[in-house]
Amino acid sequence: MHRVDATTHDNKKRTNSKISTTSTLFLFFSTHPASKGDPHNRTTSPKSFTVFVELTISFLFLSTHFLHPHTNTMKLSMTTVALAASTATAFVPAGKTSSPSALQALKDGETPIVIGLAADSGCGKSTFMRRVTSTFGGDQCGPLGGGFGAPDGWETNTLVSDMATVICLDDYHLNDRGGRKVSGLTALNTAEQKFDLMFEHVQALKNGESVMKPIYNHVNGTLDTPEKIEPTPVIIIEGLHPFVDERVRDLIDFSLYLDISPDVKLNWKIQRDMEERGHSLESIMASIEARKPDFDAYIEPQKEFADYIIEVLPTDLDPEDKKTLKVRAIQKKGVADFNPTYLFDEGSEISWSPSSDKLSSPAPGMKLEYTQEQYYGNDVSVLSMDGTFDNIQELVYVESNLGNSNSKFYGEVTQAMLSLADSPGSNNGSGLMQTLAAFAIRELYNKKAATAKLASSKAAATA
Repeated sequence: MHRVDATTHDNKKRTNSKISTTSTLFLFFSTHPASKGDPHNRTTSPKSFTVFVELTISFLFLSTHFLHPHTNTMKLSMTTVALAASTATAFVPAGKTSSPSALQALKDGETPIVIGLAADSGCGKSTFMRRVTSTFGGDQCGPLGGGFGAPDGWETNTLVSDMATVICLDDYHLNDRGGRKVSGLTALNTAEQKFDLMFEHVQALKNGESVMKPIYNHVNGTLDTPEKIEPTPVIIIEGLHPFVDERVRDLIDFSLYLDISPDVKLNWKIQRDMEERGHSLESIMASIEARKPDFDAYIEPQKEFADYIIEVLPTDLDPEDKKTLKVRAIQKKGVADFNPTYLFDEGSEISWSPSSDKLSSPAPGMKLEYTQEQYYGNDVSVLSMDGTFDNIQELVYVESNLGNSNSKFYGEVTQAMLSLADSPGSNNGSGLMQTLAAFAIRELYNKKAATAKLASSKAAATA
């Protein structure tokens, strides 16, 4: 494995336009009507707003196209670009804010893509879902019907955004909480899951049909009145058992697994239950040990079927550090409509410690790696980040060295991270790998939609 120094690139060109493009960008933002006063100002028309965003993206391209990301003077410029990109999304005209109930209907002949996400409880599925749904556009991802407390709302686990529906597979529990006490089985046990109904519903949604899905009420542990689920362009099923049933696996277009190591789980649980809730270390250890046999038997084996695994480990940089994380994106090769993200040079073996002048990182520092490995007998590319960063805006420095990131424009990965800056993992590899996975899902959807549209056009032409 060889080291790559970011300063080895030729950086003598493209610097003269730094001041002019950055100044122009600031001038544009400061004088455009959409940047004045209340961001929800109704005097900003939708057409004006659209032009504003389009020009913003053009300025972002121009300001970065003529500037090499590896120059010693690029830190401020990259920060400016990322901040400007993030700012552009804040000016949403009133009356155009997405509503969780405003689902996009399927187009004629459109087949939804189905995404599967497997993980244990408390592994960050909710945060990941926010990253995925926000990638498809719209500003909100909320409960179906508004959730409990909303007018005509109810207790639901289903989340919806403009184009996506997220279904929690806990809703397919065989028994309620009381029933599991009688059976003596945990929710992790596959005997406590309605796999036939789960398969029927996923199949129906992929066929463009609505379903009446049961609801598992996490508040009181009951099985509530079913709710109607309409098909949307993207269907995400997440929970404990998305890949157990072969029939369901065959319906899934892309599969992901959040793999939190036992040491990290323990550290997280101690921080939450011991430091924040006052639980004893003995009770925490007992809770973990009680779940472990069923987790090992029913949940962990599903990693074999995942196309993309986000593995969260303790840092390798300091054995005494219990909070810093090393996060690996294990990306299966040969998956239809998916190209793994790489660092610097596709197919290489890379170890890189970014310049601290361009990416500020607290002790024990920062290290990225890119390797080619075998995982459950499959060829995979592995991208990893070990350490945390102080300033999300500076992440654009790392982004500039990634290939196949599936971003629409330079800085979009950083912009997406900024939009969820308060979410867990936004200062380390967890948020980065989740964002890259979300972009991969969006690209997969776009490719499949384009293929379907072309097939439909050919069929119409020959009819």
